[in-house]
Amino acid sequence: MATRIPVAVEETPKRSFASAIDWPGWSRSGKTVAAALENLAAYADRYAPIARAAGEPFPTDGLEVEVYETHAGDGGTEFGVPMQASEPDHRPTTAADGDRLARLVAAAWANLDEIVAAAPEELRKGPRGGGRDTSKIVEHTLGADHAYAGAMGIRIPAPKPGDRASIEALRAAILEVLRRPSDGRPLKGRWTVRYAAHRIAWHSLDHGWEIEDRSEP
Repeated sequence: MATRIPVAVEETPKRSFASAIDWPGWSRSGKTVAAALENLAAYADRYAPIARAAGEPFPTDGLEVEVYETHAGDGGTEFGVPMQASEPDHRPTTAADGDRLARLVAAAWANLDEIVAAAPEELRKGPRGGGRDTSKIVEHTLGADHAYAGAMGIRIPAPKPGDRASIEALRAAILEVLRRPSDGRPLKGRWTVRYAAHRIAWHSLDHGWEIEDRSEP
């Protein structure tokens, strides 16, 4: 019997994103909705170790992605970022829900850290010679996490690359907010607890997988 994975889609004429509603970080894009759904399904085996590292059983056999909601994207979607909080992202969270979200986000960070530790500094360039090297990607992800914390209403000094104390302090502050029960309303601006978990986990996984792929000859 197939395991159905509810998916939220954000669509623009140039790019669409498909995001697994109950699995923070499992989001992939494509030029069309069909391509985004296909890419999402193709990454199931890559996402499975993240879920399991978080202590969450993740079935990989017989998965069937099922569109639950489709809504319009924006310029950020076209640029390559899942920008829109879905209707399910506005669901309240219990302490158990928050703990699950926090464990999945922490697993995404741990995955990035592990990949970075094994990666060369110089990464294979894209077809036009573009792409950041490992240290620049790390710097970018840390800056993004600090900005994400601000979007959640967290005020904390920016972490410094290589300074584990400042990195862990930022991550701990984010996880603390994710763990708190919420009524589903935005923490600040448009970011709900569930959307924050999706966005943060996606960004770390996306860049971790990029480093893996570009470390190959």
